[in-house]
Amino acid sequence: MAPQHGDRAVAFSLQLKQAHQELRRQLATLRTGNPGTLTTHCLAFCAAVTAHHQGEDAGMFAELLRLRPDLEGTVAKLVEDHEMIAGLLTRIAGLADGPSTDSIDGLAAILESHFRFEERTISAALDATPDTGWSASVFEFRDATGGPPS
Repeated sequence: MAPQHGDRAVAFSLQLKQAHQELRRQLATLRTGNPGTLTTHCLAFCAAVTAHHQGEDAGMFAELLRLRPDLEGTVAKLVEDHEMIAGLLTRIAGLADGPSTDSIDGLAAILESHFRFEERTISAALDATPDTGWSASVFEFRDATGGPPS
């Protein structure tokens, strides 16, 4: 659960890592799942990643840049990554025969690289960032079935 405005129980850098761990867990479940449910679970996973990145772009990054304009280049790179990943997610979701294991494996590699870069480059600044209401869209997820993560 994300902290409420002004009630930060956990440092935001740790919450970001936990959010990425949840996405990694969902992706691992997707990769080992039943081929008959792969398309449905893939669409749900793609939606979770998209919502997470939109929350970062619209909320977290805006707050970071307001407080730390020196992070402009890093944030621009992360937003560029998000745009590239969104394109991949759209292509994977639009595959007529459903996603292939190769496409899922490729997405996993790209996401892992992105998550590690993001965690490494903005963690300290993120811990000093106030929550103006942006945290829920970045840190709260649903699992591949649309329910809360187990």
